[in-house]
Amino acid sequence: MPMKRKFEITDARGGTAIPVRVVTKAEASGLAGIQDDGVLKVRLVSSPAGSQEANDELIDLLANTLEIPRTKIEIVAGETAREKIVSIEGITAADVETRLGIGN
Repeated sequence: MPMKRKFEITDARGGTAIPVRVVTKAEASGLAGIQDDGVLKVRLVSSPAGSQEANDELIDLLANTLEIPRTKIEIVAGETAREKIVSIEGITAADVETRLGIGN
């Protein structure tokens, strides 16, 4: 049985890092919740997941949801994959959790 891990938004120097899994070809873009393996699932209309179009859509969605400029968000790992690490500058992990609606 796979081990479950807690969803972790990690405080990093100057901001946070968040694990994301992208699912493309959705009817509408949006957050789809925290998965059993602890990754934030995001649905996007764009395809494929590793395309620049999908990456731009992901950054736009997170910027709008978090109410921060898109220039503060960067995909730091997994740019061409479904699973990504996203860096968000100038915001704490607690603020990210609250704005994503997943805080305790």
